Amino acid sequence: MSVSAEQIAASPEVIAAALETARYIADEGLATAVFLAIRLGKPLLLEGAPGVGKTEAAKAIAGVLGRDLVRLQCYEGIDAAHALYEWNYQRQLLAIRHAGDHEIDIYDDRFLIDRPLLQVLRAPERRVLLVDEIDRSDHEFEALLLEFLSDFQISIPERGTLTAASQPVVVLTSNRTRELAEALRRRCVYHWIAYPDAEREAAIIMLRAGDVAEATARAVAKAVGGIRARPLAKPPGIAEAVEWANAATMLEKAGSSWPLAFRRAIGVLIKDEEDLSYIAPELDRIVEEALG
Repeated sequence: MSVSAEQIAASPEVIAAALETARYIADEGLATAVFLAIRLGKPLLLEGAPGVGKTEAAKAIAGVLGRDLVRLQCYEGIDAAHALYEWNYQRQLLAIRHAGDHEIDIYDDRFLIDRPLLQVLRAPERRVLLVDEIDRSDHEFEALLLEFLSDFQISIPERGTLTAASQPVVVLTSNRTRELAEALRRRCVYHWIAYPDAEREAAIIMLRAGDVAEATARAVAKAVGGIRARPLAKPPGIAEAVEWANAATMLEKAGSSWPLAFRRAIGVLIKDEEDLSYIAPELDRIVEEALG
C-alpha cells in the first residue's frame, strides 16, 4: 500500500494501517508521531534501545510513501564530506587535461558527488532521509545537521545555496548512548519506542515470521519478555525474537520437541557469551512457563 503524504496527513489511523501493510505494526503513539511530523513538516526523532524497530520504522515510512530511503549511518568522526557532498577531484583533473586551452567549469554538476543530505535535498518528493544512530556522531556533526534541518538548504561555496523545493521527510534514530543537544530535540517531533508488550510482539512475529504457528509466536513473545527482564548486556531485539520463532519452528519440524527446539535455537536470540551463560540455568523454566 503506497499513499501520498497528503493521504497520510488525514489521520494517525491511516498511517497505522498503511504501515501494517508494510509489515510494521505501529502503536497509537508512533502512528501519531509520524502523522504530526509529516503534517508539521518536522523531522521525526525516534529513541529507544537497540532492536526495538527504529530503523525498520523509517524503512516502512519510506515504503508506504513510495519513496526511496536514503540512509546516513552515523559513526564517530563522520564529517560534512560523508554527509553533504564532495568534489570528484580526479575527474576534475582529467577534465582540465582534456579541455586543453578551452574553458571548462570544473564545478559543474557532473563533478559533484552527492552524499545523503544533498541527495534528499535535490529530490525531497522522491526520497526519505534516515539519519541512523545520530548519538554515535560527535557534537560538531550534530551542529552541522541542525543547520541543515533548520532551513533544508546546503551552501556550496563554488555553487551557491541549494534549497529543497519541498519539505523533506526526515527520520532520526538514537540509541541514547549520549544525550543529544536540546536544540536538535526541539526541532523534532519526538517518540520513544519501547519494547512491545507480549500481545503486540506476538502479532509482529506472526506478521514477519515465515511459517510460525500462533501458539509458537505467543510463547516466543512471552519467553522473550521474561529474558529481557534479566540484567543482560545485550537484550534481544524484536528481529531476534522473530528469528528465534523461525529457528525453533524449523527444528521442531526436523524432529526436536518444543522445549528442546527453543533451547537449541537460543543462539539466534542471545548473541553474547556472558548473557548465554547467565540465562542458561533459567532457560528451561522460562520456556516451560511460556509454553504453559
